[in-house]
Amino acid sequence: MNRLPRVLFLCTGNSCRSQMAEGWARALHPDRFAAASAGIETHGLNPRAVRAMAEAGVDISQHASKTVADLGPEPFDLVVTVCGHAHETCPVLPGAPRTLHRGFDDPPRLAAGLEDEEAAMAPYRRVRDEIRAFVAALPELLDKLEEGDRP
Repeated sequence: MNRLPRVLFLCTGNSCRSQMAEGWARALHPDRFAAASAGIETHGLNPRAVRAMAEAGVDISQHASKTVADLGPEPFDLVVTVCGHAHETCPVLPGAPRTLHRGFDDPPRLAAGLEDEEAAMAPYRRVRDEIRAFVAALPELLDKLEEGDRP
């Protein structure tokens, strides 16, 4: 039996964007690849990210913020950095996986200082939907990688 390709979504704190990407990957493509997420450091799971994903029917409430070191030794086939800091400081990972950068705006930064909860949720919802569109197209990118093309 063939092993599913392993895809890691990497962000700074594994609290929001990478968690959303992992949630979408598990919901949209459970039989296409094995998804995980991690951060360069841990910042805890963002409650607004959990809420935004729940509104779209994806439960990430049981996810935990973790670092790459927490994931164990099995190599990844693809690492997707979803923020600039993770892209710039991406650690060396076992198996020398291919890397792809697809940065998304930082919802907590965009929502900072907004006192109205609905206004604060707007960037989370927008970025959630942008990540969904990216993850929905990820199998095509994986196929290109398997064919030896650059994504």
